[in-house]
Amino acid sequence: MKFGKILSASVVAGLLAAAPFAAATAADQADNKEKAQPHQERQWQASKSSRHGKSGEQRSVGQLTFIGEQRIPNDEKFKDTLVGGLSGIDYDPKTDRWVMISDDRSDNNPARFYTGELNYDTKDFYSVHITGVTEFKQPDGTAYPNKKQYTETKTGVVSDLESIRFDPKTRSIWYTSEGDRSLAFDPFVRQANKKGDYVSSFPIPEAFKMSESSDGSMKKGFRNNITLEGSSFSPDGKYYFTAMEASLYQDGDISTADSGSYARMTKYDRSGAILAEYAYRVDAIPAKPGEGKNADNGVSEMLAINDHQFLMLERAGVQASDGQYANYIRIYEVDTDQATNVKDFDSLKSSEFTPVSKKLVLDLNTLHLPKLDNVEGISWGPKLKNGHDSLVLISDNNFNSSQVTQFLAFDVSPAAK
Repeated sequence: MKFGKILSASVVAGLLAAAPFAAATAADQADNKEKAQPHQERQWQASKSSRHGKSGEQRSVGQLTFIGEQRIPNDEKFKDTLVGGLSGIDYDPKTDRWVMISDDRSDNNPARFYTGELNYDTKDFYSVHITGVTEFKQPDGTAYPNKKQYTETKTGVVSDLESIRFDPKTRSIWYTSEGDRSLAFDPFVRQANKKGDYVSSFPIPEAFKMSESSDGSMKKGFRNNITLEGSSFSPDGKYYFTAMEASLYQDGDISTADSGSYARMTKYDRSGAILAEYAYRVDAIPAKPGEGKNADNGVSEMLAINDHQFLMLERAGVQASDGQYANYIRIYEVDTDQATNVKDFDSLKSSEFTPVSKKLVLDLNTLHLPKLDNVEGISWGPKLKNGHDSLVLISDNNFNSSQVTQFLAFDVSPAAK
């Protein structure tokens, strides 16, 4: 859930079911054609240095050491677009290219992603530069409409984009959208080429789709604005994973200051088949809100370490009596190895199961930053000169003047053997 946002729409029910990774050939052909043509944007040159790392490599997470912070001003413009709402980030080591997705529901500018240049080392985080912007296209080749446009035309879907990932095998881009119950749009997972053109989609689990009893007393499926927040490929690209931000209606209440809850993780193979779902225990909200004020906690992103371990980003927003929000951000290491596959469970409320294991890696509030904002994205970065992995987090400013777009860089020491 994003505080300070006006809720808008996302996704059309009855998505095209996936011809997905098989369609990667189309993405490759489009990208090859793109490479043969002159680009308008600055090109990324892959370094010959080993510091960029390799896609598919196995990683190990021990201690995270904070390197530094950079911010983008809230009035930042790039090619007549307002840079903000950055809810996801990813890095391609083969091209040394960063991408950041905006969750602008086409209200300021059409649904889009940015490319950028991040300059940091073990000593400091020096700069962030936006270098390109690309509009996502719907299957018919048109831009995603905003809510007003959709209301007038009843065509297309209103997107609420959250997570973005490079496919390690094809270099195409995968992204998620949250859906909108008020517009009867289910969440979606889609694939695009590097020009933003639609390539394919994955089905979402039936349990995620909205439904309710005829009298409206019993709801099932996703809760509005707290759905497909996270996604990640296994390092070898064999599997694709997604994470819900919070509980489905049938799985129980969402987290409160007194109790936690369960969100579902989903595992796909490259054909788009849903192999498994796992229950992730979301913490209780870490602080109580002011009287009559809001608070929530949920998963804001996931990042694969290997094919069964992940870094999970939990983000809580707690509103004080004066209306101001405080953010509580934690990074957990999660393992699905011993977890129950709950794919065929109609509900988690009355079922017995083993959730994924989790252990705290870092509580970002212990860093005592001048401001810790609405962190929603996490990505591996290039290898550091000391041989360690790097990690970058990004915050979504919600196009809100009281918030900031911040980038946080970390040195990742491997776990002790």
